[in-house]
Amino acid sequence: MFNDIGPLELVALVVLAVLVFGPDKLPKMIQDVTRTIRKIREFSESAKADIRQELGPEFKDFEFEDLNPKTFIRKQLDNDELGLKEIRNGFDLKKEMAEVTDAVHGREPEASAGSAGPSGGSVDMTKKREKLDLAKDERPPFDSDAT
Repeated sequence: MFNDIGPLELVALVVLAVLVFGPDKLPKMIQDVTRTIRKIREFSESAKADIRQELGPEFKDFEFEDLNPKTFIRKQLDNDELGLKEIRNGFDLKKEMAEVTDAVHGREPEASAGSAGPSGGSVDMTKKREKLDLAKDERPPFDSDAT
């Protein structure tokens, strides 16, 4: 409940409580506060039980913590009824980016190196521009430095 309160802050709160309420009234105040917290917890648990009862038997394993988006997503990813792990594992971002880079630079992807340029090899855009023998409707390779 008090996960974010440090030891120095806790000591400061105790000293402040002793100064405000006095050593005579402090035990009674602590009892009142703990009683109030207990009643609030009981009220919230009964409200949760009422909601579960109203939702019906198909929601008997429903947890209110699942309403938190982070918890819901984590639970769904662990469940994997939708095949999300297969989709996640089938997508290789590095490979996709390498293919896009090769396409932009006019190179043939490494996996299927074949006839990218007119001479059958890949076109090196860093070399001096040569006269290419292109067919009438064939476009020259893309030159990223020219744009």
